[in-house]
Parts: sequence; C-alpha cells; structure tokens
Amino acid sequence: MSTNQATPQPAAGAEKKNRKTSPWKKIIILAVILVVFLLLTNPSLMFFLPEAWRDSMKEAYGGLFGDVDQVTKVIHFNWISIFKVIVIVLFMMILKALLKLLLEKIKPKTPKGASVLSMVKSFSGYAIALIMLIWCLSAIGINLSTIFASIGIVALIIGFAAESLIEDVVTGLFLVFEDEFNVGDIIEYNGFRGTVINIGVRVTSIQDPGGNIKLVNNSDLRNVLNRSRTNSNAICDIPISYAANLAETEEILKGIAAGMPAKYPGLFHMPPQYLGVQALDASSVNLRFIAKVNESDIYTAARTMFREFKIGMDEAGVEIPFQQVVIHQGDK
Repeated sequence: MSTNQATPQPAAGAEKKNRKTSPWKKIIILAVILVVFLLLTNPSLMFFLPEAWRDSMKEAYGGLFGDVDQVTKVIHFNWISIFKVIVIVLFMMILKALLKLLLEKIKPKTPKGASVLSMVKSFSGYAIALIMLIWCLSAIGINLSTIFASIGIVALIIGFAAESLIEDVVTGLFLVFEDEFNVGDIIEYNGFRGTVINIGVRVTSIQDPGGNIKLVNNSDLRNVLNRSRTNSNAICDIPISYAANLAETEEILKGIAAGMPAKYPGLFHMPPQYLGVQALDASSVNLRFIAKVNESDIYTAARTMFREFKIGMDEAGVEIPFQQVVIHQGDK
C-alpha cells in the first residue's frame, strides 16, 4: 500500500536567501559599515570616554591611519554642514524628477531617436548621483582636489575591479551609435527572442511576447540576430487527404492565398507563396505556404493563414484529414 505525499515546496523566504547577492552590493554594504564604525569610534568624537581610554584609541588609530585628529579638522560635522547636505540632496532629487519628466515628454519619431533617448535617461541618473555625491563631500569640508590628486593607485585598483562595468558602458555607447539595433527592434540573443524596450548605460532590456523581460549586460550582447532589419517568413503547412486531387487542391489554395493581401492589407504585403509538397505524413500530404511579413507579425500572419485556408477548404469541399482508429471485428 502506497501513500502519495506532496513534495515540500521551498518557502518564499528560502528562495530569496538562495538568490546570489551582487558582489558590488556586498562591497558597498561592507564599506558603509566600516565608515560608520570608524566615525562612531573616532577618539576625537568620543569625549565621554575617560582620558586614558581615548589615548589608547588614538594610539590604535594612529597605528592604522596616522593622526586621527585631522579627520575632525577636515570633515565638519555640525548643523550647518548637515543643513547643506539635506538641501543638496533635496535639490538634486527635484532636478532628477524634473529631468525625468522632461525626457518622458520627448516622443522620438525614429528607432534611432528612441535608442538615444533611452541611453540619455539611463546616463542622467548616474550623472546626477555622481554630482550629488561630490557636492555633498565638498559641503562637509572634504578637499576633493587633494583627494583626486592622490588617488592614482586607488584609481588603478578600482579600474581593474570595475573592468566589466566600463566594458558595459563603452559597449552600450557603440550599440546605440553604430545602429546595431534600436529600441523597438526584435532581436534574438542566445535563443531568447524579444523586443528591445530599453538600452541603458549598463544593461539592455528585452521583452518576449509573454511579457517576460530579460536584462542583459551590454558587454554580453554578442552574436545578436536583429530580426527587424528584413521581412521574416511566416510558415503555414496545410495537410490534405491522400484521396484529394493534388493539382486541383493546389489551385484552390493558391486562390485563397491570392485574396489575403486585400483582406488583410496591414498584415500581408503580397500573397503567401506556395512552395510545394513539404512532407508525406502517415495520414496526410502537407503543403507549405510562406508569407513575407514584418517580424512583429510573424505569429499573427501564421494564425491568419491557417484560419483562411481552413475556411476556404471547407467551402471548396477539400477534406482535411485527421487521425482515425479502425477496428476490425472477427467473425464469431
């Protein structure tokens, strides 16, 4: 005797834990924790501790960072600097919202224009964040010119660490200005077929007919097939019975195909082309038709052809075969 037991499904929380955290996110979180810890344990700010403890902390910090008293002399933590930072952040947030509103009002007339607008939207967000960071650092008294002059080695290290990010940005610019594909184009990448809905500084968004969106790093977009550059073939295989007259049926189907452009002018630019007998199946002869259509209409065109051929064959009395089971009964 067997008992059916349902397979336990992982909880939603467990699925979230299994998701990999971005390396950059981990680095940023750890850096923020380190900065907060150093500020909170700065001996110059910990006036409530006994003098001996503060001297010990100064020695520890001095061994790591040199004269820590210079930190409070350079960075001004007071109500004035806090006021400046709050005003800067609010101003830049308003500027970002206004810029986003203005960019959304722009309606490009060409796919190229849509691609450039998509790139500008993405780039503007990063630019505003960078300007806000530099402005805030300047407001609290950090001499940025001195920092920029002394970060040669650090910049080199960051450059190697951010190699993939830089590659994404550069590739994104080439994608837009070399016109490899644009927003609205239908492309195929690693078997995923969809419409390009956004080209950003780092990633490109592709949406398939089911509404699923695939985010691909710009540097990974190699060997992409742009299916919007030329017309595509909508394929329709029509099965007919072996008992049907092949020549007469071909003429009937050609006549049905000839009337499709007039009936569906926005879908068919010319009548579907008859290619001939595609296969001899177990119970049918399959005849193939193809239609040159826009890539975005390829599935709609195929469904429309099947419908029109079915209606036309019913009216002409052409049998469409279906599988049947024949049972022979022996004499009793």
